[in-house]
Order: sequence, then C-alpha cells, then structure tokens
Amino acid sequence: MTVILGIETSCDETAAAVVVDGREVLSSVVSSQVDLHARFGGVVPEIASRAHVELIGEVVTDALGEAGVELSHVDAVAATCGPGLAGALLVGVSAAKALALVADVPYVGVNHLEAHLYAAWLEQPDLAPPLAVLVASGGHTLLVVVHGHGSYEVVGETVDDAAGEAFDKVARFVGLGYPGGPPIDRLARDGDRAAVAFPRAMPGELDFSFSGLKTAVVRHVGAGPSVALADLAASFQEAVVDQLVDKLVLAADRAGATALVLAGGVAANSRLRERTSEVARADGKQVFLPPLELCTDNAAMVAATAHYRLRSDGPTSLSAGVDPNLSLR
Repeated sequence: MTVILGIETSCDETAAAVVVDGREVLSSVVSSQVDLHARFGGVVPEIASRAHVELIGEVVTDALGEAGVELSHVDAVAATCGPGLAGALLVGVSAAKALALVADVPYVGVNHLEAHLYAAWLEQPDLAPPLAVLVASGGHTLLVVVHGHGSYEVVGETVDDAAGEAFDKVARFVGLGYPGGPPIDRLARDGDRAAVAFPRAMPGELDFSFSGLKTAVVRHVGAGPSVALADLAASFQEAVVDQLVDKLVLAADRAGATALVLAGGVAANSRLRERTSEVARADGKQVFLPPLELCTDNAAMVAATAHYRLRSDGPTSLSAGVDPNLSLR
C-alpha cells in the first residue's frame, strides 16, 4: 500500500489530498480563491501566490486530519510543478519538498495536465485504453489519446484562447462577472440555442480556436438588434460545445478509442456533459464524466498521478524547480 500526500497550487485553488495506491481517496481539501479575484475579472498572480502562502499549512493539516493519517505514515509527497503561475507553483512545490524532508520520503513533481488525465482512473479504474480525453479549462484546451499509464499523445490543442477563457471573456463582456462558465451555463438552460448562428471554427481538424467566436459575440451585441441574454448565452455555449464534442469524437475515431473522457473545469458544463453522453451512446462508446469535484483543480488527481510516476520514474530531485510553461508532450 502506497500513501501519497498531494498538493495543488497551480492557479487559484489551494488543495491537498491523501490518496492510497493511486485510486482510493482518503481526503481531498480545496480552498478556492474565487472571491479574492472576482472583482478583478480574473486571477491576479500576486494575490494568488500570497493566498497560497496563507492557506497551504491549514489545507495540508486538514487533508491529513480528514484522512486520519500522520505525516510520518505518508510514503511520498507530491506537488504540481507546472504548468501554471510561477509564484503559485513555487508555494506548493516548496511546501511539498519541506514536508518530504521532514517525513524522510520521496518528493514527486507532477504535470498538472497529466494529473487531469488521472481524474478518470480515480473514479472509474476499469476504463480500458485507448481513451480519447478532452482537457478543457480556463488555461488549456487539448485532445489527448491515452494508450495506458504514462503513455499518451496530444493530438489537438487550441491555437488561441482556451475554452474556459472564452467563457470568461464573453461573460465579462455581457456583465455576468467572473468566473464566466457557471452563469452562462445557468442562463443557457432557458435560452434558444439556435437564436444566433455563431461560427464553429476549424471543422474537420483536431485543433481548436475560440477567439473568432468571442469576436462574433462582441460584433453581434454591438450591431443589434438586441437578443435576449439567455438566447445569446445558449447560442454561444452551443458553439463552444459543438466544437469540443465534434473534435473529441473525431479524435476517438481516428485513434480507435473505445471511450470518451472529459477533464478540466469546463467538464462541469451541463450541456457539454449532455452532448458527450449522447454521442457516446450513439457511437457505442464508453463515456466518463468526472464528478464536479474532480473537474476543477484538486490535489487528489495530483496524488494519483504521483503514484504511477513514482513507480515508473522514481522520486523527483529536490533540486528540480517549477515550469510555468510545462507541456504534456
């Protein structure tokens, strides 16, 4: 049995979790900073870093306490080392290294994007590769074909804005505040998805583009005549979801993948979950929709990834730093 304490501080969530053997979550504690950043319309790196410093000790203590595990009984300590905000990453990595030294156990640096892939195995360990995974969040949108633990290839990614970033920018433009995904999702449920014919970018390709869609929303609002905000939200959301789902299915078909998997904060979007389930049923494929607590950034996925990385690669050197631009390739 391998008990790993995971820490996540790549952006604006301070999180810690205890996971056994990469699958059994004993605890998962997340402290969100949304309220701190909302008035600025987005994450302020310096504020995020300072908040992590203030919260990290309490969050780790709570995670160990909820798990009923002493630090001395942990077999390794892991932390997200990239990609993310440099200052925020340094807080988590520094805390993890210190805890690893105190407990005299290995430290494991984890790629945040790879961790999102492991959220699926945390909840559904019998998912059989190859898997077609859509990782969609405020900072990332990419398609990954997973062939097995530690074996994957990125087959598509955004050429401009991430999907979550597009939600945030459109929401801010129409006065819905930050973060933009939840209010747009709520409004869209009462709107007409066909009210506005917004574009679907790069059809037939695996890469994504959302900047043109954002511009189309701005131009539509500026040109008038006005359309109900719920209809605008529904039409915009449908254009985003169409692009995400169509490309996920295309990636699965090209790779011969037997399952469609969602990951990242945008995976909490109700319309995306609905459409992914529909196409999976129609194509006779498995589908994995992560529970909402595993969509947003969390440390359980970090600890799970560390279990497999420790087994395959061994400990990470304590001299290793952070990489804000770390890729999945």
